[in-house]
Amino acid sequence: MISAVQGVLGLISGASVGFSLGLVGGGGSVLAVPLMVYVVGVPEPHIAIGSSAIAVATNAAVNLFNHARGRTVIWPVAVAFAAAGIIGAFCGSLLGKMLDGQKLLALFALVMLMIAMLMLKTRARVGVPDVKMSRDNLPAIVGLGLAAGTLSGFFGIGGGFLIVPALMLATGMPIMNAVSSSLVAVTAFGLTTAASYAWSGLIAWDLAGLFIAGGIAGGLVGTSLARHLAVRRGALNVVFASVIVVVALYMLTRSLLHIWT
Repeated sequence: MISAVQGVLGLISGASVGFSLGLVGGGGSVLAVPLMVYVVGVPEPHIAIGSSAIAVATNAAVNLFNHARGRTVIWPVAVAFAAAGIIGAFCGSLLGKMLDGQKLLALFALVMLMIAMLMLKTRARVGVPDVKMSRDNLPAIVGLGLAAGTLSGFFGIGGGFLIVPALMLATGMPIMNAVSSSLVAVTAFGLTTAASYAWSGLIAWDLAGLFIAGGIAGGLVGTSLARHLAVRRGALNVVFASVIVVVALYMLTRSLLHIWT
């Protein structure tokens, strides 16, 4: 059972996750685990990972519906990418559960730093309109989908900030299409990881429910703003990347101190 204070913190944290997913297609999913561990106070990292996976997947599905209404999802590419990544997400989740929780958080922090670099490097690209899946880009779509899914499952993240640059790299699609299409994979990867953790009894369902409720509200606001602030995503990315770097360094310090002591 969670306390009333943890419940409120869970709602606020979930709203932050949903807002980020709706606005820029990621970021919140990367921060979901540290929010659960360091803000809500979940003591076991594996439970935080499992609980955040189901919450992020649900919030991503809601945001996907909102983006799909705007006809910005490139479905053939999104489905092919997600299908390849599901295999990786399942295998990655099995490996993640085998690793000590604090060591997993330390590795997670390093990946967060890498994601921050990707955010700053790729989001300013304009992209090519009317992208289609073809024999030329299919190997890149499948290969990058498999890689992104593996990392997503291993660390229990939606992987939005891995998936968006990967979709742009594989196809050259514009940023808005990549953000929208990424939510198909975020949903698929999150559900795959959550199913694996649920099988092992590593999900706090009451906390996950609060994250989902807060995330739905935050996602509606984020998606609405996304349509109006598309031209300012570069500036928003700098802010998100900075937050991720700070949180990652904090996590890395805490985890290493715990391991060494």
